Amino acid sequence: MMNGSTGRRPGGRGRVRAASAALCLFAGALTATAVGASPATALTPPVSITADDLTTWQTNGIVWSMAATDGVVYAGGTFSTVRPPDAAAGTSEQPAVNFAAFDAATGAPTGCSLSFTLSSGTATVRALALSPDGGTLYAGGQFGSVNGVGVSNIAAIDTATCTPRQNFKIAVSATVRALDVTADTVYLGGDFTSVGGQTRSSFAAVTTGADLLPWTANADEVARAVEVTPDGQHVALGGDFFTVNGTTSHALAVVDATTGALTKSYPGFIPNTSTVQDLTSDATGLYTANEGTGGGVFDGRIAIDLDDYQQRWRDTCLGATQAVLVHSGVLYSGSHAHDCASMGGFSDQPRKHLLAQSVDDPTLLPWFPDTNDGIGEPVGPRVMTQTDKGGHHYLWVGGEFTTVNGGGQQGLTRFADGPDTGAPWVPNVSLSTVSPGKIDVNWQTSFDTDDGELTYRIYKDGASTPVHTVTGYSLSWDRPQLKWTDTDVAVGETHSYRMTASDGTNTSAKSPAQSATVAASAQAYPARVLSDGASLYWRYDEGTSTFAADTTGGLNNGFLRNGPAYQQTPAAIAGSSTAIGFDGATEYAYSNKLHAQPARFSVETWIKTTTTRGGKVIGFGNLTMQNSTRYDKQVYMANNGRLVFGVYSGGYRTVTTTGAWNDGNWHHVVATQGTGGMALYVDGQLRASNFLYSSNENYPGYWRVGGDNLASWPNRPTSNFFAGQIDETAVYPTALSASQISAHYALRTAE
Repeated sequence: MMNGSTGRRPGGRGRVRAASAALCLFAGALTATAVGASPATALTPPVSITADDLTTWQTNGIVWSMAATDGVVYAGGTFSTVRPPDAAAGTSEQPAVNFAAFDAATGAPTGCSLSFTLSSGTATVRALALSPDGGTLYAGGQFGSVNGVGVSNIAAIDTATCTPRQNFKIAVSATVRALDVTADTVYLGGDFTSVGGQTRSSFAAVTTGADLLPWTANADEVARAVEVTPDGQHVALGGDFFTVNGTTSHALAVVDATTGALTKSYPGFIPNTSTVQDLTSDATGLYTANEGTGGGVFDGRIAIDLDDYQQRWRDTCLGATQAVLVHSGVLYSGSHAHDCASMGGFSDQPRKHLLAQSVDDPTLLPWFPDTNDGIGEPVGPRVMTQTDKGGHHYLWVGGEFTTVNGGGQQGLTRFADGPDTGAPWVPNVSLSTVSPGKIDVNWQTSFDTDDGELTYRIYKDGASTPVHTVTGYSLSWDRPQLKWTDTDVAVGETHSYRMTASDGTNTSAKSPAQSATVAASAQAYPARVLSDGASLYWRYDEGTSTFAADTTGGLNNGFLRNGPAYQQTPAAIAGSSTAIGFDGATEYAYSNKLHAQPARFSVETWIKTTTTRGGKVIGFGNLTMQNSTRYDKQVYMANNGRLVFGVYSGGYRTVTTTGAWNDGNWHHVVATQGTGGMALYVDGQLRASNFLYSSNENYPGYWRVGGDNLASWPNRPTSNFFAGQIDETAVYPTALSASQISAHYALRTAE
């Protein structure tokens, strides 16, 4: 189908629906500005639709198809009632048999009511498309009558009167899943093998008076999408097929709009395990929504240049895409994306159902409203449409979902170009006085569902005017650390700090006040860790938050998962620092940054435990929100309390202590690998080593503390996760020497 933003049609697009359902990391680019410099603006361009869902009536089933024009949104699917936005399922319902029409600006039903039914079986409306003048709404699916008027899986509705057109009747042998319309032609796709009593396999074309046209584009499998190009010369076809008119072209093809003859075939372009679920276009591009099944699938989106029908870009996110729509240079999509690491996005994690990308670049843009999977298959969103009304542009989404942005909302939701009402998350702040004569204010950048660049304002000692302002870029999976150093202080003084995050329109609440006293001298232990070249150093002094601040200049912060026990005392070393406690079940920390394989490294931390279930203390893994599928460069505890240091180098290479360290006391643990092989130290002494293995597995990953996968490793403990306290975690890009390690241990009691 075609979207209304291209100017080809006066209204929004109709949407074809399918029946079956059978990041380098995108780094947080940070820009410091002086106080009073230009702040962030609401909605980070080119995004022009907010992520704030608007109140919308709901369905009691699945919305498969939508079309919109002149401020009216039509929705079709498999449902029998609609209800108000806040009504629970089964309450305040009105009949709406597989079809409803809504006011785009209010989200409420209009007076247009149609009933799509079938004498036996389940009726469903799988495709809706509007004529260019908006006067006729074409509907396809599996149904035998509309408001009692007999039809055969396709119908035309007069939009002015909301009645079926009696002069549009033609027999289609099976479900119609796709429609697109020009001034004189209706293109359809689906499961059928005949139209008007003549052979047509999966695709066909009829006049707006329902006469079958000689246009022929026969496919060998189900059709799911049709899209007339903006110049009207060609029709793009999408579906499950492997041939069109006998020529190999899997899932995608472009044919002549008059004859159906192949213009462009795509053999081998899309994997055989993947299909095209939806198509849309703008003035220069054609865009696909793809769904795969099984291994080696392609689930993402493809942008194709209309001038030569060659690929402009493709993304490789996993999690099938069901719907695509273009507005103002942005491709919005409905999917259940769960892993976009292969294209520099988020690694495997809970599904994200609504995404945005530039039509010129597949990089994910900062637009993340969300639904759940819902009912049916379930995969969440199934269809999108758009229209204008009252000076605003509205994007509507339909599908299987039953929640939107965390609140109950079934089948339908909508978004607009304003106002932006959602405030960023409150920043997580941590203060450090490791260096004398100053206070470092560190914070984890916040998240806003439709703004990547946020403005942070720091307030000192209760003042109403910020002492510092800075902007920073962040996404939900990439919330890098920022730091500002206050040097306008004196030794012995105590100062407090609060912070806000703003998208230019909405500002978060101030963070809780945190105080620190300016030190007269450097703290001995952390000073030595820093001087020995740590590239990551987490001290765990934060209060309740998701933030583990990095004390090094690399701002290599950690993300704390599932609410570990904060500010545990006594800590491992002398001073006012605190430790963190993990439950041995779900709690852990991971580095915000994705790291290349370290050829040489040291990991250092302190542990305190009495567990007899073992668990991973620290390691390197390829995932953050789930157990990793590639993991080594790790220290874990066996059930008997012994510590194991392991790397993967053509096999599982481990060294193990002879003694147990689960006695409830603090122990200093350091594992190193370099040209001298592997070494494991506990409490300043070498406990196990092997000079033979100086390499490890090559993959990018994250440092994880407190838990990760240990499957297949020698002496695998009962638990992947460590139950106990951890403190003073550091990672180095070198193999620390024995003298450096013993020196660190000796400084545990130094102030």
